[in-house]
Amino acid sequence: MTMKILIDPGHGSNTPGKRSPDGKLREYAWAREIAKRLEIALKAKGLDAERIVTEETDISINERVRRANAICNKVGTSNVLLVSVHINAASNSGWKNARGWSVWVAPNASSNSKRLAKCLYEEAEKAGFRGNRCVPATKYWIGNSGIVRDTKCPAVLTENLFQDNKEDVDVLMSEDGKQAMVDIHVKGIMSYLGK
Repeated sequence: MTMKILIDPGHGSNTPGKRSPDGKLREYAWAREIAKRLEIALKAKGLDAERIVTEETDISINERVRRANAICNKVGTSNVLLVSVHINAASNSGWKNARGWSVWVAPNASSNSKRLAKCLYEEAEKAGFRGNRCVPATKYWIGNSGIVRDTKCPAVLTENLFQDNKEDVDVLMSEDGKQAMVDIHVKGIMSYLGK
């Protein structure tokens, strides 16, 4: 059985906030663009990839989890992994200094979720995108987000730089920056799969 890679683009057009202070970058639109590019890039590598959210409006965490778990039930949990794509923020107002790339797993994360997270972080680090804060020895952070906590398959949530840091926003809005984020995900997933 081929591994099925589920891609979850964070938030939706109706989610409050979730944008750069100048409004130039909107997380939902950026995450959807990256998710679509990632799906195409993974398929070009011969992998079975699918976005679980294609709608522009926000889809609840419960519905996202339901969609992912329905696929797990259909093809077998051991044949599925999930990556949720987001952009970090240091606060709800103004430009900040926090910047960097991180990957999160749930407190109840499986060893495979942790291994996937490590593979992704290693690729981000190789690309020059280190975590902003003290990077844990594990190379992943632990958070209680439902999309990684309640899905049956290995699941991680990536925070691709900061939407309230001017330098990070410039990277995220550039073609080179967008491609770098896609490449981190593709290479990390390929490393996890041993390809």
